[in-house]
Amino acid sequence: METPEKIAVMGGGSWATAIAKMLLTNRDHIHWYMRKQDQIDEFIRLGKNPFYLSSVKFDVNRISFTTDINEIVKNCDTLIFAMPSPFLKEHLKKLKRKISKKFIISAIKGIVPDENMIMSDFFHTMYGVPEDNIAVLAGPCHAEEVALERLSYLTIASKDRELSRALVPVFSSNSIRVSTIDDVDGIECASVMKNIYAIVAGVCHGLKYGDNFQAILVSNAIQELNRFCNAAYPQPRNVSESAYLGDLLVTSYSKFSRNRLFGTMIGKGYSVKTAQMEMEMIAEGYYATKCIKEINEKYQVSMPILDTAYNILYEKISPLIEIRMLTDMLR
Repeated sequence: METPEKIAVMGGGSWATAIAKMLLTNRDHIHWYMRKQDQIDEFIRLGKNPFYLSSVKFDVNRISFTTDINEIVKNCDTLIFAMPSPFLKEHLKKLKRKISKKFIISAIKGIVPDENMIMSDFFHTMYGVPEDNIAVLAGPCHAEEVALERLSYLTIASKDRELSRALVPVFSSNSIRVSTIDDVDGIECASVMKNIYAIVAGVCHGLKYGDNFQAILVSNAIQELNRFCNAAYPQPRNVSESAYLGDLLVTSYSKFSRNRLFGTMIGKGYSVKTAQMEMEMIAEGYYATKCIKEINEKYQVSMPILDTAYNILYEKISPLIEIRMLTDMLR
């Protein structure tokens, strides 16, 4: 397969902005879909995203902006979705053109609420996109460090190895190393679940648990993640690889992690609603907690860390009580 020609970034947040920066290292021109026209107008005027990663300058002459999702689908063969998962269906409601023959790259590290579907399943089942036309962009890779051109590693997962290989030069640069893998389901599952564990890590940080306990928490989290992935998406995989464990580590420990920040605020006594309002960003792990909890009703995997997150976020049980109970379950 040849390298995709007309590529669109779908979304206006920090991760979408980081992806656009990566693309423009290797492409002369990209298309970019954003929901709000005022954001586009300010972007063009300032030469940068006014709301996210605003230190990153862009040559706006190399970008075709639009708020019309149908226009972007008409003009592009490859769509990179990078908006928060809770808003995906809202954007796609406006879609009148078919995307079944497009190449879909999901950079969404979340799950579709209500349907409780990972992104690749959602696009395949609901929009008829062939599995071989779908790829997933995974970490460990924080948008902020991409913007700072710090050495970062991406993983591209697709069931079509030719598609994965064709996408490598699209994202590679001096500061971005790219590898490929065929475990689409496992990578997506890990990308969803690491946000849940990062929230719990943040709660523990807010409650002033130290590094020793954080290490125990994360080592138990990767085991829990592995148990669930093996039950829900069975296939051989090594969760110690960077796309699984590395992404979990950086999301659980990094100062750039919004899920860890969200958890830290809750550990310090904020309510869920207050933490969400003050952050002004989406913590994907909040939505993922409910979705994975509901999915696990089918598989009945032992997931004490997930249960802890659910009880704190949705049952409104005291973080202090829940984490104290969790400490007796971990080894």
